[in-house]
Amino acid sequence: MISITNYFQSYIPFYKRNLKIAFPVMLAQLGQGTVQLADTIMVGHLGTTELAAVSFGGAAFFIGFACSLGLSFGSTPLIGREFAAGHHRKAAELFQNSILFNLLVTILVGFIMLTASFFLDRLGQPDEVWPLATIYYRILLSSLPFVLLFQAFKQFMEGCGNTKYAMIITIIGNILNILLNYIMIFGKWGCPKFGVAGAAYATLIARILMCIAFIIVVYKMAPYSKYFLFFKKNHFSRKCLYQLFKISTPIGLQMLLETTGMNIAVMFVGWCGAISLASHQIAINISAVTWMISCGIAAATTIRVSHQIGVKDYASMRKAGIASMHLTLAFMGSCSILMLIFKTQIAECFTNDPEVIDLASTLIMMVGIYQIGDGLQTVTIGALRGLADVITPMVTAFICYIVVCLSVSYYFGIYKGMGAVGVWIGYVVELYLASAILIFMFFKQTKKYLL
Repeated sequence: MISITNYFQSYIPFYKRNLKIAFPVMLAQLGQGTVQLADTIMVGHLGTTELAAVSFGGAAFFIGFACSLGLSFGSTPLIGREFAAGHHRKAAELFQNSILFNLLVTILVGFIMLTASFFLDRLGQPDEVWPLATIYYRILLSSLPFVLLFQAFKQFMEGCGNTKYAMIITIIGNILNILLNYIMIFGKWGCPKFGVAGAAYATLIARILMCIAFIIVVYKMAPYSKYFLFFKKNHFSRKCLYQLFKISTPIGLQMLLETTGMNIAVMFVGWCGAISLASHQIAINISAVTWMISCGIAAATTIRVSHQIGVKDYASMRKAGIASMHLTLAFMGSCSILMLIFKTQIAECFTNDPEVIDLASTLIMMVGIYQIGDGLQTVTIGALRGLADVITPMVTAFICYIVVCLSVSYYFGIYKGMGAVGVWIGYVVELYLASAILIFMFFKQTKKYLL
């Protein structure tokens, strides 16, 4: 009978390997969160209408944007398996076709999102908000081709186990984005004052330069430049595109379901009044910061699991996934304790309104309650992607985010009149239910490899 101490000691090498890959992704994710925070603060100084426009336009844009990102994630586990197995020509073929696939996604999703922009005035927003929101939305939309081309190179590098260069480029791009925000929003250093449009232009320029930088890095770096030598016209294949489509589409749908469910729940909170919405915004921002750390661990888990499958080391494959669950439990559990203890002090950092502080403190407490569930479901999705299982997370997202979360949130928040707190009960229930389903499926599927 193995002792608890020996059990965890056996996982130390897996913790180290996972964190080595995860750490750069965590930094990049936190950098992106900083950009969003800087956007909000700077635009907020323009006025309430401008801030409302960016919030509305950004939320509308993010639904399609998240789906597009999900569609780009499918190449990582496929490339990871071929890379680990030493099948470099096959990895190059997948990389080549992923570039084409992402460009096709840009055309399809971009067209749908552009069409949607003509209907933003029909979503019940104030007359002074939707025109600015439409401008902001459309400028951001013009960055979509560069984001998805960037993603093709980023997912290729992650499939090869390298997350460092994506981190460096993303952090530099984020710093540039914040600087351009200041210059273009407020009209500094001889630049015209673009206001809300300036925030979108800053993001567009940063994304274009990040895309160019990543192409140059991969093309010039010796370990990866050789993959371009394998690029051939006849390597574009329907079979390979279908392989990417089969993996990527459920990921895109899963992320679409998640963002749609969250945005409808936000609408429920909005029905409860301005104080509820302001309190919700504070709590969800706190939740997003810790979730980004989980995303870094999840990305590393996808890479590590896919690599272990590639070399047919199935015992290590399973332990790599479990090690990430341990790391998530430790991190998210610590965050949970801090939130429960300092919930009021955290809320006071955002506002002086006593009513908002009181409600936000309660919602931050609920964030603390669901931290472990949120982290585990995120990381386990990463582990399942490493197994090339993207159907389970998609079905789970529909059940938990759409059916369960929205039903529970509406019942307690609106029908029972509990307001924002009732809506957030839906978040707690769906996150723990999702984590339970996903963990069960991970153990069930990895057991098959060990038989």
